[in-house]
Amino acid sequence: MNVPETFFSVHEELVLFALSCIAGAVIGICYDVLRALRLAFPHGIWLTAAEDAVFLGAYAVFLSAFASAAARGELRFYYIIGNAAGFSLYFFTLGSIVMRTLRKLMTAAGTVFKWITAPFRRVNVLICRKARAKFVGSSKSLVKFIKKMKMHLHCKLHLLYNKTENKKRKNVNIVAKKNKNKNKEKRSVQ
Repeated sequence: MNVPETFFSVHEELVLFALSCIAGAVIGICYDVLRALRLAFPHGIWLTAAEDAVFLGAYAVFLSAFASAAARGELRFYYIIGNAAGFSLYFFTLGSIVMRTLRKLMTAAGTVFKWITAPFRRVNVLICRKARAKFVGSSKSLVKFIKKMKMHLHCKLHLLYNKTENKKRKNVNIVAKKNKNKNKEKRSVQ
């Protein structure tokens, strides 16, 4: 009976560690692509956090695929250490050079873009000034027209506040004092 091997030799473990270091560098390149997209299209903190969460999820899928394909489905901690070592080595050496170069290229492209679009922006500013002046003038005349216009009530007789007689309301305190005085007079007369 032939029993399959259930352990790795030292040589196989070193090869797997080297492969995981190389895979970590490839993961660093993928992360630089994500950083380049962030550099090209700046966005907020929530979208950046979501992108990082998706990146970590993709790394988890990659790690399980690596363990399944290269290591007979056995997940070992030194795969993660190798990935971190390869990622860090790439990130702090070639990755920093690549990102510095990309930043310079993006800055140069932005400068060229601003230089090319400068005449169009100047024309846009002039058009906006003219339109704003025209709009402000027309809005002021519209406001004057609305203030001058009187809105007449349709039928004053059918409105609720017109149903009462045109009597002025008496002050309640004065009425109460007068009633007390009248009652005192009636008592004194009797």
